[in-house]
Amino acid sequence: MDPQLLRSTFAVVERRAEHALTFFYAHLFWNNPGVRELFPEDMVPQRDRLFAALTHVVARLEDPGLAGYLGRLGRDHRKFLASPALYAAVGQSLLAAFAHAAGPAWTTEAEKAWSEAYGRVADLMLAGAEEAVGAGEPAWWDADVVRHERYGPDLAVLTLRPRQPLPYLPGQYVGVSSLRVPRVWRTYSLADAPRADGTVELHVSRIEGGAMSTALVEETGPGEVLRLSAPGGGLTARTAPGGLRTYICGGTGWAPVRALLAEAAEAEPGLEGRLFVVARAREYLYGREEAERLRERLPGLNVTYITAAPRQRRDRATERLLQALRACVHWSAHDVYLAGPPAFVAEVREALAELGTEEARIHHDTLPSVGRFRTRPNTAAERLLGPPAPLWHDPEARAPREG
Repeated sequence: MDPQLLRSTFAVVERRAEHALTFFYAHLFWNNPGVRELFPEDMVPQRDRLFAALTHVVARLEDPGLAGYLGRLGRDHRKFLASPALYAAVGQSLLAAFAHAAGPAWTTEAEKAWSEAYGRVADLMLAGAEEAVGAGEPAWWDADVVRHERYGPDLAVLTLRPRQPLPYLPGQYVGVSSLRVPRVWRTYSLADAPRADGTVELHVSRIEGGAMSTALVEETGPGEVLRLSAPGGGLTARTAPGGLRTYICGGTGWAPVRALLAEAAEAEPGLEGRLFVVARAREYLYGREEAERLRERLPGLNVTYITAAPRQRRDRATERLLQALRACVHWSAHDVYLAGPPAFVAEVREALAELGTEEARIHHDTLPSVGRFRTRPNTAAERLLGPPAPLWHDPEARAPREG
């Protein structure tokens, strides 16, 4: 493979990304009619994720961790029933779309480089899938809903019992699929350390226009069956015993933080640390009771609850959090575990860096916004004057989180 040639060609395609992806899916479905039924009805988020994954791969062609990323991606794609034949069909359509979008930049050398590169990507993904099969890991876990609790109009806590043991680490997430929203997967954090009875808990916040979150909050009830993907994510405990740590969570970001604290309460009840629980309004502090129980088990944990002031805009809660963080000291000595909506994570992470927290000590998952595909600038001048926001990519091979 020639990384420089791959990147230069991709830069041309990227300027016509929306056009290229429209051509790609039209080519794929026209030449492989049975493939369409594997994809969700709404293809717009799917297009964004595909191009984001391509962007991630092209940007890291020489990264030693790329093979591991592609292996995890292949493992995860088993839930989509991805077969070797599908990988081959996708490769043919992808090259056709790139040739169409790149125009004169699609030379014989570029075609050869991309053909070899895609073959290598497909081989690594299929190897990851085969490894998971060899380990006896199912493509997904069927899980029965045993309890559904509502907290106001937009939030629900679901307790599920997987029909097979689901191994995971506190802080990880799973993809969730429901027959109410066919062929759609959305990611939600597991809200506790592994339990003796094998049940797991999901915290779901309904978002405007979110088909899956709406189905889980408003329509799903005990007795229904959901599908869960293999656990993933990087928000797991990394602090050495005795190390200082700070936990910061906004909204349903409380779920993975609660799991981490439950694990710590068992393994290291003498830990010293800080917990900031942020909600847009007081009525959304649904986890306060559990946080108080964890504080009793972790006497060295200082807990602060933050909401917007009465009659103030709800986004003021984040501003109040940043004020509270600036009042704290010794940030360079703390590991920070951060969870919440994408904009919240980005803003808090920037503030932590300004306060002296090393980047390597700020732990969070990369949470994408689920939205319509963004058109990229077409010219160098447009890109200089208005650089495009980074397309979402997921180093841990995960799907967008809705809640």
